Amino acid sequence: MKMIQAIVRHEKLGDVKSALTEIGVVGLNVTEIQGRGVQKGQTRQWRGAVYDVDLLPKIKLEVVVDAGIADITVDTIQKAAFTGNIGDGKIFVWNVEEVIRVRTNERGKTAI
Repeated sequence: MKMIQAIVRHEKLGDVKSALTEIGVVGLNVTEIQGRGVQKGQTRQWRGAVYDVDLLPKIKLEVVVDAGIADITVDTIQKAAFTGNIGDGKIFVWNVEEVIRVRTNERGKTAI
């Protein structure tokens, strides 16, 4: 099993969720976060004052999938989140040793 974590733009959340549903990935967690990377924030103006905002709002998606569909899941997220501009996000993938469904005590793939 693989955990896939994606940091994407707020406006791409709907596209990513729809694309994942189309390939059969329905379980996911979504968290609103702030961060910075190559984009290094933005300069904004409010009431005549100019200030730097170095932490930008982003969305963090987390899904756990069977290892056999991890590559297609990553490709799907990448295509749905793509704008071609700095700040499109990142995708991280790592191994998951065990998944346990609390309600039924199912383990492994059946618990996903």
